[in-house]
Amino acid sequence: MKKYSRETSVGIFVLIGLLCVGYLTVKLGRMELLSDKGYTVHARFSSITGLRVGAEVEIAGVPVGRVAGIALAPDKPVAVVSLRMKEGVQLTDDVIASVKTSGLIGDKYIKLSPGGSEDALGEGDEITETESAIDIESLISKYVFGGV
Repeated sequence: MKKYSRETSVGIFVLIGLLCVGYLTVKLGRMELLSDKGYTVHARFSSITGLRVGAEVEIAGVPVGRVAGIALAPDKPVAVVSLRMKEGVQLTDDVIASVKTSGLIGDKYIKLSPGGSEDALGEGDEITETESAIDIESLISKYVFGGV
């Protein structure tokens, strides 16, 4: 009987450990499996070089969402970026979305600059004002090889 009790205790301990590892993986990996609160808006960019799914969306340096998806538009050769905004974040219809870089060679993220309109964007709406990423590599090569 004592052997059965020890095996059960070890099994429960291992199960709790696996649950903790799974929880930390989801939280540290910033995965949103169970809490899908918020809404999605879309923005079209001519260039999103270096932007990845999962990148942060910020307003005034505060994270307010994530890049949920990146696709090529069927009608034009532009990138359509889906932004998953947190619940409670209201965007106006004149918001400006810009692709920015953290530091000189850091990760890309989307910076939102709020406008003055009172009309809010909702689920599936599109941000019309966008600024594409600046390609530092092409700027440096133009300077080095005499294109400037």
